[in-house]
Amino acid sequence: MIKKSFLIFLFLPAVIFFIEPSYAGITVINAEGVINPVMSEFISGSIDDAEEEKAELLVIRLDTPGGLDTSMRSIVKKIISSDIPVAVYVAPSGARAASAGVFITLAAHIAAMAPGTNIGAAHPVGVGGKMDETLAEKAVNDAAAYIRSLAEKRNRNAAWAEKAVRESVSVTAEEALKLKVIDIVSPDITALLAGVNGREIETPSGKYTVKTEGVAVRYKDMSFRDKVLNIISNPNVAYLLMLIGFYGIFFELTNPGVIFPGVIGAISLILAFYSFQTLPVNYAGLMLMILGIILFILEIKVASYGLLTVGGLVSLLIGSIMLFDSPLPFLKVSLNVILPAVILTTLFFSLTIFLVVRAYRRKPVTGVEGLTGLEGEARTDIHGDGRVFVHGELWSAWSDEPVKAGERVVVEKVDNLKLKVRKSM
Repeated sequence: MIKKSFLIFLFLPAVIFFIEPSYAGITVINAEGVINPVMSEFISGSIDDAEEEKAELLVIRLDTPGGLDTSMRSIVKKIISSDIPVAVYVAPSGARAASAGVFITLAAHIAAMAPGTNIGAAHPVGVGGKMDETLAEKAVNDAAAYIRSLAEKRNRNAAWAEKAVRESVSVTAEEALKLKVIDIVSPDITALLAGVNGREIETPSGKYTVKTEGVAVRYKDMSFRDKVLNIISNPNVAYLLMLIGFYGIFFELTNPGVIFPGVIGAISLILAFYSFQTLPVNYAGLMLMILGIILFILEIKVASYGLLTVGGLVSLLIGSIMLFDSPLPFLKVSLNVILPAVILTTLFFSLTIFLVVRAYRRKPVTGVEGLTGLEGEARTDIHGDGRVFVHGELWSAWSDEPVKAGERVVVEKVDNLKLKVRKSM
């Protein structure tokens, strides 16, 4: 008996390890912000987790102005291939599902909205700059066909979905329900779960009846890692990280051995370059910004009478505006960020240049060069050679005029550690 108990105790951890997760509850995640690779990874990972846990339902609470086409399509494919029901709930009141958010909502097994929300305006926009007429037409036709196929797959209003792409139409939650764009309008998660209880949906595994009554609900947010990556994927943050990186490297190069600015600068640049992978970067704008910083640095080394500073200011300003090439405001750097950053950068380098110039013009105060112009006292008669007391030291000296011991003298120059002096006026 004891042996059996011992064996059970010994193998219990292994048994627990191999037991499949059986959460079988409802998971609610918040997807708020731009649809980018970080958001795509978060939503896709949540669907994978929900499938492994055999969750009853995954609810994506969505509020987005849109985002990148590649990230949106990745999310849509994950939802369509999910073996568990996925509900997209546009909430809370005041939220929206615009552009890429329309595609994600229509792809869901259950599409829901809260009162006071809106959906629509899914016209494709050229992320890499303005498209010519032919490319624009191709992009619109492709997006229209894609969204129509999603709507038809979920038995929703395909005609309206196509209008959302071609004409950028947008409707409220109540209008969307009447037009059969969505399945339900619910004021909160509790009402949504009550409204979808018993609903039958189609998954790749077959028909599935949603059961929400008496089922535990778990709320899941982005991990700390995802939150950080999502923050630095903001164009404004990426822009500031790049400038901080430039400043840090500049300080380290001009003050070798300080270390801290160099470390901060290197980390900031690496984070900025990660952000650039998730954003529509215009490399001409990036090169102009780098050129601007180089011109500021050269102004310190080369006397250009301010021309390099002006060139650096123009390059930095134009490069900042061009850095992210997108007509979408949430994929561009705000002028409220650009202008203070450019002004502060210009002031910083202008102050540095001023201090360098002043240091060059300042009279030396140490070494033999610093003796020129100083007053002292003749300790011997000087007519040719003699000795003087200057700056707390005795020096050999000569003069073109006779100087008597005890008279005040001024150093005119230093030659091979011998001072040429004259009488003090």
